[in-house]
Amino acid sequence: MGIEYPLRILLIGNGGREHAIAWKLSQSPLVESIIAVPGNGGTATCPKVTNNASVSAENFPALLELARKNNVNYVVPGPEAPLVAGAVDFFENAGIKSFGPSKKAAQMEGSKTFSKDFMKKHGIPTAAYENFSDYDKAREYLDRVQHDVVIKASGLAAGKGVIIPTSKEEAHKALKDIMQNKEFGSAGDEVVIEEFLTGDELSVLTFSDGYTIKSLPPAQDHKRIGEGDTGLNTGGMGCYAPTNIATPDLVAQIDRDIIQPTIDGMRKDEMPFVGVLFTGLMITSTGPKVLEYNVRFGDPETQTVLPLLSQDTDLAKIMVACSERYLDSVLINIEPKFSATVVVAAGGYPESYAKGDEMNVQAPPQDINIFHAGTKLSDGKLLTAGGRVIAASATAAESLRAAVDKAYEGVKLIQFNKMYYRRDIAHRAFKPTADTKEALTYAEAGVSIDAGNQLVERIRAAVRSTRRAGADAEIGGFGGEVDLSKAGFSSDAPIMVGAIDGVGTKLMIAQATRNHSTVGIDLVAMNVNDLVVQGAEPLMFLDYFGCSKLDPEVAAVFVESVAAGCRDAGCALVGGETAEMPGMYKEDDYDAAGAAIGVMRPANRLPRLDAMAEGDVLLGLASSGVHSNGFSLVRRILARERLAYDSPAPWNPQKSVGEALLTPTRIYVRSLLAALQRIKGLAHITGGGLVENIPRMLPGRLAAEVDVGAWELPPVFRWLKNAGNVEPSEMARTFNNGVGMVAVVASADAEAVARQLRESGETVYTIGKLTARADGGAGCVLKNLDSWK
Repeated sequence: MGIEYPLRILLIGNGGREHAIAWKLSQSPLVESIIAVPGNGGTATCPKVTNNASVSAENFPALLELARKNNVNYVVPGPEAPLVAGAVDFFENAGIKSFGPSKKAAQMEGSKTFSKDFMKKHGIPTAAYENFSDYDKAREYLDRVQHDVVIKASGLAAGKGVIIPTSKEEAHKALKDIMQNKEFGSAGDEVVIEEFLTGDELSVLTFSDGYTIKSLPPAQDHKRIGEGDTGLNTGGMGCYAPTNIATPDLVAQIDRDIIQPTIDGMRKDEMPFVGVLFTGLMITSTGPKVLEYNVRFGDPETQTVLPLLSQDTDLAKIMVACSERYLDSVLINIEPKFSATVVVAAGGYPESYAKGDEMNVQAPPQDINIFHAGTKLSDGKLLTAGGRVIAASATAAESLRAAVDKAYEGVKLIQFNKMYYRRDIAHRAFKPTADTKEALTYAEAGVSIDAGNQLVERIRAAVRSTRRAGADAEIGGFGGEVDLSKAGFSSDAPIMVGAIDGVGTKLMIAQATRNHSTVGIDLVAMNVNDLVVQGAEPLMFLDYFGCSKLDPEVAAVFVESVAAGCRDAGCALVGGETAEMPGMYKEDDYDAAGAAIGVMRPANRLPRLDAMAEGDVLLGLASSGVHSNGFSLVRRILARERLAYDSPAPWNPQKSVGEALLTPTRIYVRSLLAALQRIKGLAHITGGGLVENIPRMLPGRLAAEVDVGAWELPPVFRWLKNAGNVEPSEMARTFNNGVGMVAVVASADAEAVARQLRESGETVYTIGKLTARADGGAGCVLKNLDSWK
């Protein structure tokens, strides 16, 4: 027998999702009444809704008795737990129709192992994975895989059983917590370890009667507790829809290649899916892939997408059409609007938090809804009763920004002690894409490499006029030389080599973060690396520190870091100058420069231009980070992304932006001096990047052919490239991109030199070779720049 109207509904659950469902169902003329078990402070005041906490939402016989007593003819289980436990089967066996999947079909959420195996069987795109019920085998698998992983408790864990570790150590800890320490109880008896996918996440809610599908607009939620998607995972701190990445073509592809095959596969496996299927997706560079299935409305996605249903779209009619298998005859109209939800949580969530705090919630204006979750009414007072307490949702026709702003206006209507909410909901939608974002360059950041090159040419004659015996006074190399044997000293006197440099605008980050303990190392590194590329051993160093007002503590920490750099390079800090110049600099700003002096024997002089030949191998020595060049562009990108120095670094969340960027420049002196006899040339990759610095060590007849795909672009550079929309060619002439020093060696010596450098602690890549250079041709040709896109 079919479902008869009017509907008298039993709604199981007490979250924000259930309040949103009750809110929309109560608008239906087909609905007479709704009993929410147990409900919350919001459903208590919703039209047609009565809360009932006299029975447990998990006690199906008691629920059935309540339903019969109140002449209920339709059951809507909200959360996953009753669905996975077989609520739909139970009530339908008792003669009451329900909205949702059978117990068998609910395994798609109840068991991550089951759902992953289902996807593999039916060819539905998802991440590579393995299932484990044996802890030792899972631990061995973690040790074996090279890619980043996600670890999932296979069973239900209230939306929190997914761990995304950032290191092997974190992965092993998570595995132990889940499988041995039973952090999620029996849900962790089995785990799924899958490949970590990168891209943009989408959530799609799809109505289905087992045959037909009708999807709502894709939404994007915010799982992390902290702004900038940092901190612990939660049930969801906010959401927005539609998303700017969900183009009509992508939506059609998701329906065609993922959701319809899922529904068809479940029917073929004799477990037809009836209800609403939540599909969590990652939009990767190779297309959408499934992260997970849920067999019910998502939370907070429901609070976001249900308000987009038009006034004439009846949720009750849709649900009944699913249950009665005629969804294809029901129209679902979506308002051409934007929607956003901001979740307000109890202070301390998702860890320990207080309950029972009194709340004050004002009535919202039109287009703003307040959906309750962890709230309850007690003696006429509204009290907090959960971690995610309440949410403000809003719609707007004009723009997503307008919807988000309205949602935050809604948050202002909510007051309780230590309430917490994220202030950046929909931040990913507001970041410009590569298509719309201005492509930044080093020149636009205020630094012109071309102007620097022009200056060198302009002053070349003046410099040349200072030549004397033993010194040719040529500029353009990495340092300057004086041959003491030709300058009137003994015939066996060495060649003296000098280099002078500064740290650049990296100092501004040190000053802003009040961390002066690394930039002195940078100062030494920039100079001594320029000495060793000429074959010289650094002997002594002198520094200069200029400021408007001397802060002895700052200056002392700075000089101590200079001394640390000198110890690493094996040279003596023999002197310096501290200049206090009121009015020259702003407030606590300072500038620094340094000079390194070293010596070399003629047999060690680099580059050995005559010895270089086609086929010689280029070895790249890994950098430690951005080093000390390109920071004007770095700071411009940070400013546009509104990223503070104390924010977690997007490329390394374990460190702040400032801490990560202040990683000091690597000093290559000791390892290179040990291998000098078999090296023909060296290039220190500083300002000008690869394309400007490598040709400085080459004869005019040869060019460097560099395959930039030979090493992995480090995360910091990939982030800078993407956030700044920096063209790969601009990256190559601005940053070191993970290679701080390049050596030319004979092909026959390449393996031995690389081994020797690695034994000295360097990470070494074979990055290319020398080729013949055509007249007027480039001195450095980069291949596979597309690998940086």
